[in-house]
Amino acid sequence: MDWDKLRIFHAVADAGSLTHAGDTLHLSQSAVSRQIRALEEGLNTTLFHRHARGLILTEQGELLFDATKHMTKRLDAAAARIRDSEEEVFGELRVTTTIGFGSLWLAPRLPALYEKYPDLKIDLMLEERLLDLPMREADVAIRMKEPSQADLIRRRLMTINMRLYASPTYLAEHGMPETTDDLSKHRIISQNATSAQVSAGALLVRELMAYPVGSTLTVNNYFGVLQAVIHHLGIGVLPDYLTQDFPQLVRVLPDIQSAEVPVFLAYPEELRQSKRVEVFRDFVSEEVIAYRRRRREEEPEGQS
Repeated sequence: MDWDKLRIFHAVADAGSLTHAGDTLHLSQSAVSRQIRALEEGLNTTLFHRHARGLILTEQGELLFDATKHMTKRLDAAAARIRDSEEEVFGELRVTTTIGFGSLWLAPRLPALYEKYPDLKIDLMLEERLLDLPMREADVAIRMKEPSQADLIRRRLMTINMRLYASPTYLAEHGMPETTDDLSKHRIISQNATSAQVSAGALLVRELMAYPVGSTLTVNNYFGVLQAVIHHLGIGVLPDYLTQDFPQLVRVLPDIQSAEVPVFLAYPEELRQSKRVEVFRDFVSEEVIAYRRRRREEEPEGQS
């Protein structure tokens, strides 16, 4: 198949309109239409249903569009590698991680990276869904589990645990629970059962809910749980990486915590030589080392 025709088909399918695709490609509507018609004739099939509101892909068109999306992502990856300079760091780097880790641990540390590399453009995509790195939905991922794809370079950054925390104001008003039986006098704040979360955290919440608790507040991410805790609403189930940046958190029932959760940084093998990926990887690794060092210093003081 002629790649030029496929490129035009992809633009039309993406835009849903011959006119809009023509504007993107700097071609006339008639030229775009001719190329689509020639592609359909070459494949002996209909790729679009035409109607007054635009174009809708046929089943065959959907199959071809899926293929051209994969091709386009691969071409984007190749272009990114070509643009990477051996001496300079610039351009866009798409980083994906969870809402909690990205907003509460990673984002507050990014000013140091931008100070060193002001021309770097980071697109931080915070969501619980695992984006497909080999298909270039993102360049780098920080995940709360080891990636399963074989063609990824991965580095274990640290481990975290989910623990119970409350604010001093809340504890002054409601008292510090000494045993799990005391939870009947408190409100437990956690992620809800249907939200995407690490299995260790979900298991800890289920275990807590086996006890009679006073009341509950559920949120669909750790950022919301933290906001409720620091506004004195109850005892929250939160990741322990928060304690350094939120030293006002008081650990409750220190014998209770989740199993360890590994944190991995991963990126596609094809970006091994990317200068942008290299500096981001090294920056995160250095921040993790500093985080671990401060944590070791705090542990003897009972602030872990």
